Amino acid sequence: MTPQSDYELAQAISGGAISCLEDLYERYNKMVFGVCLRMTGDVSEAEDLTQDVFIQLLKKVGTFRGDSRFSTWLYRLTVNQVLMHFRNSIRRRESCVLEELIGTRIGKHSFSHQIVDRIALDLALAELPSGSRSVFVKFDVEGYNHQEIADIFGFSTGNSKSQLHKARRKLRKLLELNQPQSFRTAIRRMGAMP
Repeated sequence: MTPQSDYELAQAISGGAISCLEDLYERYNKMVFGVCLRMTGDVSEAEDLTQDVFIQLLKKVGTFRGDSRFSTWLYRLTVNQVLMHFRNSIRRRESCVLEELIGTRIGKHSFSHQIVDRIALDLALAELPSGSRSVFVKFDVEGYNHQEIADIFGFSTGNSKSQLHKARRKLRKLLELNQPQSFRTAIRRMGAMP
C-alpha cells in the first residue's frame, strides 16, 4: 500500500480521521521539535511545545490547502505556536511583576518604562516591510544564520543580509525618534542596533 501524501493525510484529519495524525507525527515530529528547541533552547519546553503544535495541527489542519509544501505550513504553525508561548510567558511575568509592584509600591517608574519600551518596539516592528521584518525576526530573535534564512524563504544569502540591514536601519530611525536613552541602549545591547 502506497503511503498517503501529506495533503491526503491533512484532508483525512480535517475530515475526522484522527488516526492519520500518527503518520504526520512520525514524519514531522523531529522537525517540529528541532524548531521548538532552537527557539527556546530548553529540551523540556521544546517537548511540551512539540505536543502543543500537534494539538494545534488538529485544530488548524483544515486550513492547509496544499498550495505549498506541508512542511512549510507546519513550520509556520510551529513558529507561531512558540511565539505565542513566548508572548504568554511575557504576559504572565509582567502580570506577576505588576502585582508585586502594586503590592510593594516600589519601582513603578522603571516598570512603566519597560512597558513603554515594549510597546514602542512592537509598533516599530509593525512598521517594517514584511520581508525585512521576517528576516529581522529570524536573525536577531530566533537566531538563524543568513544561509538558513535564505533556504527558508527561497532567496539568496545576499538578499537576507540586505533585508536585515534595511530592517535594522529603519528600526533605528523609528526607535530613536521618541524613545528614551535607556531603550536605545537596551536595543544596542541585544545586537539589533550597532
